[in-house]
Amino acid sequence: MEGLSSENIHGLVLAISSSIFIGSSFIIKKKGLKKSGETGTRASSGGHSYLREPLWWAGFISMIIGEIANFAAYAFAPAILVTPLGALSIIVSALLAHFILEENLHIFGMVGCVLCLVGSTTIVLHAPQEREINSVKEVWHLATEPGFLVYAGIVFVVVLVLIFLYVPRYGRTHMIVYIGICSLTGSLMVMTVKAVGIALKLSFSGSNQFIYFETWFFTLFLIVCGISQVNYLNKALDTFNTAVVSPVYYVMFTTLTIIASMIMFKEQCEAVVAERSVEEEVVVGVGGGLCNGGVLEWDAQNATQIATELCGFLTILCGTFLLHKTKDMGGGSPSQIAMASPVFHTVPSVNMNGDADSNSRPTQI
Repeated sequence: MEGLSSENIHGLVLAISSSIFIGSSFIIKKKGLKKSGETGTRASSGGHSYLREPLWWAGFISMIIGEIANFAAYAFAPAILVTPLGALSIIVSALLAHFILEENLHIFGMVGCVLCLVGSTTIVLHAPQEREINSVKEVWHLATEPGFLVYAGIVFVVVLVLIFLYVPRYGRTHMIVYIGICSLTGSLMVMTVKAVGIALKLSFSGSNQFIYFETWFFTLFLIVCGISQVNYLNKALDTFNTAVVSPVYYVMFTTLTIIASMIMFKEQCEAVVAERSVEEEVVVGVGGGLCNGGVLEWDAQNATQIATELCGFLTILCGTFLLHKTKDMGGGSPSQIAMASPVFHTVPSVNMNGDADSNSRPTQI
């Protein structure tokens, strides 16, 4: 541990603990979903019997503890140390799914998992950092900027289309539908978490923030988004392999959150840059492109940084594609794997009488 301060060590311990709690929560909730499905309507069928299952609540609490630990880790250690460790939750989830749920991940799925980890870590480590926010009013001002309103409008439309058109048709066959809903709503929920967190902090210090309309709006929005996330994440876990759901959810949520942050803070940064003198601009540019308040400008990034972020995004797409295509190739004999894989379809052979032969063979497409 040479070279690390005591605060960094605390941050690393918190980050590792967070990954263990979050990774375990997927498995515990999956066990609770399976158990509740034996006596009631399954979550994938629209049931909510899991709310009466203590095991599911244990997994839910485990996830909350993990998120709190992850949030605290960033207060002690820099993102360049905490972020890669956050991806350990995927490995923890995959290992526990293998030994506890007996869900096996195909070798190509493992490759896809690694690609997702590398891509998301690359993007997060090269993405501009957000500036510190100190009031609910400030979050409201940023959230009502034209750029972010357009993004939020697009998210609402896409989520509604997914819920009412794609969930009934493709929800049980394409996990990207459920996880897409969770990730899109989550990218907006992160911004409301900032506002509610600040409101609670200031309220406990003696300045009541719950007398403002904005605080209650963010609180209500947080509850709605949270319920939506829990509902559709449960459907994904109840329908698909946990070792596949975990990395895809991590990747989509992280990527969309970065995009939302970029849009929310970009106009604020541009306003700050416009007010700076030429001398200030040169000094800040040499120092790493920091805006006043601590936000890294996207516009100040050089071609190498932008290319790296694009490569990270393409790596994520490749990894997600592999995970999706191999989601049913976890175990069984080669013939069973071929029959279950969406990369294969069955072509019935025809006998001499012109009837379809029962011994059909899988053919790659």
